[in-house]
Amino acid sequence: MIENPYHTSVLLHECIDGLAIKPDGIYVDVTFGGGGHSRAILEKLGPQGKLFAFDQDPDAWRQAEKIDDDRLELITANFRHIQKYLRIHGIKQVDGIMADFGVSSFQLDAAERGFSTRFDGPLDMRMGPSASTDAAEILNSYSAESLQKIFGMYGEIKNARTLAQAVVQARTQKALKTTSEFKEILAKLAPRSREFKYFAQAFQAVRIEVNQELAVIEEFLEQAANLLAPEGRLVVLSFHSLEDRLVKNFIRTGDSHGKEDKDLFGVVHKPLESVIRKPITATEEELKRNPRSRSAKLRIAAKI
Repeated sequence: MIENPYHTSVLLHECIDGLAIKPDGIYVDVTFGGGGHSRAILEKLGPQGKLFAFDQDPDAWRQAEKIDDDRLELITANFRHIQKYLRIHGIKQVDGIMADFGVSSFQLDAAERGFSTRFDGPLDMRMGPSASTDAAEILNSYSAESLQKIFGMYGEIKNARTLAQAVVQARTQKALKTTSEFKEILAKLAPRSREFKYFAQAFQAVRIEVNQELAVIEEFLEQAANLLAPEGRLVVLSFHSLEDRLVKNFIRTGDSHGKEDKDLFGVVHKPLESVIRKPITATEEELKRNPRSRSAKLRIAAKI
């Protein structure tokens, strides 16, 4: 499998193995990104197989144009609408669904996207052009209470209240427009020798709010369970505990928040069953090759 320099796919072989691909099956890659997982799926499919790939990022669309394969159908939409768009294509059931919730290397390395703490760029952080708001609007218009909630819940920042108040105070002087201006605020409050982690937590919190990432995952999981054929596989890569918790809960109980639906005999009704005992993580070899794989957790489930 040839890796795309646009983005190094994490746990690529493990993801493909987890899909247990049938040559004539129908599969969905809901996060096309650089196309690494999609290319690997196509290699396993036969002439009658079909792959639908979702991505809302125009940069990913340009990557998809490089794949000349009639078996690939790109859907330029957010995967929270997976069921709707597959129905448009006449698809009611699929044999496997792949999701990689990580931000692509290209997005992180493109200063103009505003995702990275390493570069100065506009406060954007939108995964796709259809997002209704950007990072600048959130930081400049949300109340201190709302910002505190975002920093605390999505960034797991301990001094979330102090940070929220600092953002509100700073914007009274001038509107925040760049990532560097946001980092200036963060630098004053970051724990000593842990600045980078603090920056990453704050950026993550704002990015999650911009793209409504956790709500999207919840909607996706419910639809994925409905779309999978019996014994069909769901393969999900998560990169922080908030994402992974939703996936883990859904596989265990059929509910993203872990609420169990039990019958009179105490049997939990759920659509999926885990096919691995523990989530798969990167090997030492992969960690050396791709440090961004450090936080990745891979969960694999089958439709009951």
